[in-house]
Amino acid sequence: MKFYVVWKGRKTGIFITWEECAEQVKGFAGAEYKTFESRSAAERAFHGDYSEYAGKPASSGQWLFAPEPPIAESYCVDAACSGSPGRLEYRGVHTSTGKGIFRQGPYENGTNNVGEFLAIVHALARLEQKGIAAPIYSDSETAIAWVRAKKCNSDLLPDESNAPLFELIARAEAWLAENEAANPVLKWDTEAWGEIPADFNRK
Repeated sequence: MKFYVVWKGRKTGIFITWEECAEQVKGFAGAEYKTFESRSAAERAFHGDYSEYAGKPASSGQWLFAPEPPIAESYCVDAACSGSPGRLEYRGVHTSTGKGIFRQGPYENGTNNVGEFLAIVHALARLEQKGIAAPIYSDSETAIAWVRAKKCNSDLLPDESNAPLFELIARAEAWLAENEAANPVLKWDTEAWGEIPADFNRK
């Protein structure tokens, strides 16, 4: 179930179907509304200001309401791939603020798991460079396993279009071979916490 907050519309409030929400905002000049994944997040947002949520993923902040939330002082990574293989992007953000620390791509002819792997290694290298020992969260068990094995075990085949991607994979594997990562890499619990804050919000 999703919850639709309308700050500005024919009627304001929290609605539980898109049809109800649409009645309030479609054709209404300057309508302000957003989708949330839990009632508690929706209620908190409704009593706040729309400007705090505009342009942010619908899942933003949901993890704050979990009985056992993730570590707030941490970083999250995620990837988005249109097709498999397809055009790939990945990024990293600070968990509690949502502030981006890097964004890479798009790269042609990649896969989501490859992007998740590269995102974790990119975050590990970036945080080591800055002397930050905070944990890194990923929602990909596959990518976490590849990082621990220090090998991108993808079936993706190299060609001219994805040559830059394979250069990044080689660099990532070399970094893992030469460095012992100080930052714990942890699994993001999507079921308990909602979408990871680094999510591209394209689902």
